[in-house]
Amino acid sequence: MNLPKNIKCIIFDMDGVIIDSEEIHKKAYYQTFEAIGVTVSDDLYKTFTGSSTINAFQKLVAHFNLNLSPEELVLHKRKRYVNFFENDPNLHLVKGVENLIKHFYNKGFTLVLASSSAMVNIDRVFKRFDLDRFFTAKISGADLTASKPHPEIFEKAAILGNTPKENCIVIEDSDNGVHAANGANIFVIGYQNPMAEGQTLENADLVINDFNTLRLNI
Repeated sequence: MNLPKNIKCIIFDMDGVIIDSEEIHKKAYYQTFEAIGVTVSDDLYKTFTGSSTINAFQKLVAHFNLNLSPEELVLHKRKRYVNFFENDPNLHLVKGVENLIKHFYNKGFTLVLASSSAMVNIDRVFKRFDLDRFFTAKISGADLTASKPHPEIFEKAAILGNTPKENCIVIEDSDNGVHAANGANIFVIGYQNPMAEGQTLENADLVINDFNTLRLNI
C-alpha cells in the first residue's frame, strides 16, 4: 500500500465514511423533490453527492428554472433528515471506522472532520456516537463560500489540524470530495461505500473497500 511518509493528520469526510447516512439523506432529498413537484434523475442526483445541501438545491433550482428559494428548500430537507435520523434505530457507523478512528487517535495522529453537512448535523452525529473526544477540529462545508469539489474545505481542514498539507491524508467516498482533495494537493484515499451510488473514485490516490486494511497499514 503506497501511502505518504510522515503522516501526521487524518482528515475524514462524514457521510458515507464515518456514518452510513447516505440512504436517509437520499430519502430526505427525494421527499423534498416530490413535495415541490420535480422528478430528479439518478444521474442528476449523483452530482449532488459530496456537495453541501445548499449547493445541491442551487443546482436544482437552476436546472429546473424554479422560482423557489434554495435556502428554504434546505430547511425543508433538513427537517425530513432529522426525522429519519432520530427515528431510525438501525442508523450506524460505517463498518470498521470506529476501530480506525480509535487506532489513529491512540497512535497520536491529529484527526479533523471535514464534511459538506451542516454543523448542526455534524454535531448530531458526533453526539449520538460520542466522537468529539477523538477529533481536534470539525469544519462544515455549509459554512464556507464554496462547496466540494472546491478545495477550500480541505485547505482549511489542514490549517485547523495545524499540519502541512504534505503530512495530511483525506478519506472520502465521493467524487466531489476526491476532486476537492486533489485541488488542495492532499493525498486522498477513496473509500468504496456501497451506499454511495455512481461514485467512481477514479481520481483518488488510493482506493479501499475495507477500513481494516487501512488500520493495518498506518
